[in-house]
Amino acid sequence: MMPTETPWPELDWAAWRETAIGLQLRTQIIGKVRLALTPWLNHSWHVPFYVSARGLTTSAIPVGDRILEIEFDLLHDRVIFMTSDGRSRGIGLEPGSIADFHKTVIACLTELDIPARFDGTPSEMADVPPFAQDTTERPYNADASRAFWRALIQVWRVFGQFRTGFLGKASPVHFFWGSFDLAATRFSGRTAPTHPGGFPGLPDPVTRDAYSHEEASVGFWPGSDAWPHAAFYAYAYPAPDGYAEARVSPAGAEWNADLGEFLLPYDAVRTAPDPDAALLGFCQSTYDAAAALGQWDRAALECATGRVGIPRSA
Repeated sequence: MMPTETPWPELDWAAWRETAIGLQLRTQIIGKVRLALTPWLNHSWHVPFYVSARGLTTSAIPVGDRILEIEFDLLHDRVIFMTSDGRSRGIGLEPGSIADFHKTVIACLTELDIPARFDGTPSEMADVPPFAQDTTERPYNADASRAFWRALIQVWRVFGQFRTGFLGKASPVHFFWGSFDLAATRFSGRTAPTHPGGFPGLPDPVTRDAYSHEEASVGFWPGSDAWPHAAFYAYAYPAPDGYAEARVSPAGAEWNADLGEFLLPYDAVRTAPDPDAALLGFCQSTYDAAAALGQWDRAALECATGRVGIPRSA
């Protein structure tokens, strides 16, 4: 970290909007590659990326008897394709069109003898053309992308700590390229009512699989045109009676009726005296509301927060 950098960087959606949209579309292309090659896993857990020491990675993707891994190296402004037979290819992250990036991805896969057939349409984004037809020249602000990644590192740390206090089924802390957010989910163990679906750019069967069981989720996204601020969110599905009226912490966390979830501005955490404690408070209080009001079996599901090198007591 450079001396002038802080662990929790400023994130200004308006200032990096065009870069953010371009980066999201590029992650979607790589995400579609992973989707096309990986067997389906419940809740679409075969789809996300993971925070890495250089940016975001697909993790290992099976390709016959080989492994493919694709990493967004945001430190060096490149996308790296690596295979277990020692070959690699790279694409620069730079200004340009999504169509050109899409074409180069296909070329890299072909050179590595990887099937290059994948869905060419964006997910969960309105009024965006197919990748191959998106010829608009888009800017790329490398510093803004790195700031976003540095924020993801901090959020990943805290979400990971929060995750250790749960014995039940829980998701990894993973990055969904469709909605462009980092998320972590806890499950009660009970099935949920069938989700009605209806999300733009997301097939209903995918939505219903994602919400097949009762859950309480927390997440972070950098902003969007609908909500142009970096923010944390929390929701329960199905939301139990009284959930929207629950008191949650820290100060600044509020229920948003339009989105149907609690929101906490990223700046409220970034500028807090103890950002980790503020974010943990949001994670815990929103989960407490979902679990208490939803009558989860908390005695069977919860445990003390994990500590380094100390096995959990049975």
